[in-house]
Amino acid sequence: MEHVRRRRSAERARAKGPAAIPQLPLRRVRNPYPPMEILSADQVEAIHQASLRILEEFGIEVMSARALDLFAKAGATVDIVGGVVRIDRGLVEQALSTAPSAYTLTPRNPERVVRLGSSDMNFTLVAGPPNVHDMERGRRSGNYRDYCDLVRLAQHFNCIHMLGNQVCAPIELPANSRHLDTYFANLTLTDKSFHVSAIGRGRALDGIRMMAIARGLTLEEMLGSPSVTTIISVNSPRRFDEQMAEGLMTMAGHGQSVCVTPFTLMGAMSPVTLAGALAQQNAEALAGIVLTQLVRPGAPVTYGAFTSNVDMKSGAPAFGTPENTKANIASGQLARRYNLPYRTTPGSASNAADAQGAWETMMALWGAILGHGNLVYHAAGWQEGGLTASYEKFILDVEMIQHMTEFLQPITVDEGELALDALGRVPTGGHFFGDPHTLERYSTAFYQPMLSNWQNYESWQEAGGRDATQRATLLWKKTLEEYEEPVMDGSVREELEAYVAKRKEEIGAGEP
Repeated sequence: MEHVRRRRSAERARAKGPAAIPQLPLRRVRNPYPPMEILSADQVEAIHQASLRILEEFGIEVMSARALDLFAKAGATVDIVGGVVRIDRGLVEQALSTAPSAYTLTPRNPERVVRLGSSDMNFTLVAGPPNVHDMERGRRSGNYRDYCDLVRLAQHFNCIHMLGNQVCAPIELPANSRHLDTYFANLTLTDKSFHVSAIGRGRALDGIRMMAIARGLTLEEMLGSPSVTTIISVNSPRRFDEQMAEGLMTMAGHGQSVCVTPFTLMGAMSPVTLAGALAQQNAEALAGIVLTQLVRPGAPVTYGAFTSNVDMKSGAPAFGTPENTKANIASGQLARRYNLPYRTTPGSASNAADAQGAWETMMALWGAILGHGNLVYHAAGWQEGGLTASYEKFILDVEMIQHMTEFLQPITVDEGELALDALGRVPTGGHFFGDPHTLERYSTAFYQPMLSNWQNYESWQEAGGRDATQRATLLWKKTLEEYEEPVMDGSVREELEAYVAKRKEEIGAGEP
């Protein structure tokens, strides 16, 4: 029963010590509610048809000779000089017929398996910011120490299911080999799946090989058991650069997950209208999905969406807007139209871990929930429109994710939950505080927040009068104190270290 599960979870938390940060247990998160349909069936079909016209008439620029060759052999119309590919609808339908509707990513700890598709939901750590911020040390350039600490935070919380690509860029490390250091941190400081960099073939292949070492598998065995994913960012409008195309083909060729995500900001890289932006997003996503299936039919692929708008006064990206939230929901309908897993993002443009950051993220997060996102990317720690990874924002976001996770727990209606015996025992005008039904469940009846403060004003003042952001500072520091590094066999660690050393030597010698 649900109250028994909650009680056992609370007992485990107490076993760590009286000051342990409360958190939800490791569990599979599924969305039991019907997805919201913000578009009618006719509107979805109109966007689909518009996308096919974009592919057939306008085409997609592909800056990779190898990818152009694959498209040409499959029957697409290829302009070799201009690098523009025109893809007919038959080729699109063929690719969609082989792309899997759901698949799993298995990291070195199989208990941390990530399920993409159906009603499953997975939340990731923020990825890609060049900067880091916390309230004590301020804003600074990304570095390896902060990288490792943010990864430790992600490992500690069960509601963070996987890592993104470089939670911050460790700029003190060589740009052409720092991915090896970040992969090593991902694999040793966590036992979760992670996103590899697909900027070219070499970085993607390094991530695949290092995960294979950590799992004790060969690359051939990894073909049938994907472990890692990548985000292929389309250079909207309608361009796949060479490095992204090569990364996509490498991942698909090795049976690893690819998420094709157009960067469609309304008014800048896409039309100012939501319908036009969705049509462009859809066309670009379909082009990448087709390429994965040309490389390897059945290759795992996710429909990615990142449609938002810009501030028309300044041109700056905006996130968590009403338009962004609607796009998150509508994109889920398009992904379901093609029977593909769906990736979305709850972003914010706020420069601080403040109320603006909270409401914008919550708006976009509701779009992800209502749109049935399977991979909720950048779910924890995103700040400043993705330019900063914030320690305090990470804690605020984890609280929101845990709220949502509990919201997704179905309501139990049975004899014990209906509480008719208690209702019969408590007299009119009485209370339920001391009833056995309450006493049996009091410690686990409701979600226990880690960040919210429910004290009265006087007690809150006596405790320091800290607001949520100030309390978040205390919590991320406490989390790092509680962090426990997952066990890794010594021989596996040595093999990973040797691989990193060898590849750094090769890269230093000019090898890709």
